[in-house]
Amino acid sequence: MIIVGIVVQAEAHSINYLVQQKGMAVRAYYSENDPAAYSQYELYGPGDNEPHQIGRTDKNGYVAFVPDRQGIWKLQIWGESNHGYHGVTTEINVDKDLGLESFSKPLVATYTKFVTGISLIIGIFGLYALWLSRNRNSAKDNSYQ
Repeated sequence: MIIVGIVVQAEAHSINYLVQQKGMAVRAYYSENDPAAYSQYELYGPGDNEPHQIGRTDKNGYVAFVPDRQGIWKLQIWGESNHGYHGVTTEINVDKDLGLESFSKPLVATYTKFVTGISLIIGIFGLYALWLSRNRNSAKDNSYQ
């Protein structure tokens, strides 16, 4: 009789687990080959004032979570690199089936092509202006001889 009581008591304090293939993963990184490893983060569910989940990214910069409701989830990550302290906030839109609908991208990622195009135009104009100024200066130098 004592043995049965011990078994029941021990089982009441055990931790069970179930491995499932579901959830979402977000990778945080400084550059493609430099993950934001072990960076602190807070994850807020739709309408939450308290974090749904807190912790650190794994060694590859990943945060994994399983949303329990649809809506916009806010993820804040803070990391430290050789260049100082960095932080980012992204919004993850979860659909009614608890799958990924969309996520917000940093401005750099959103407007990369636009910024690159403008930079090329400015650069070409700068090279043209430099070429014109050198031609004018050489023409003036030739006129004084």
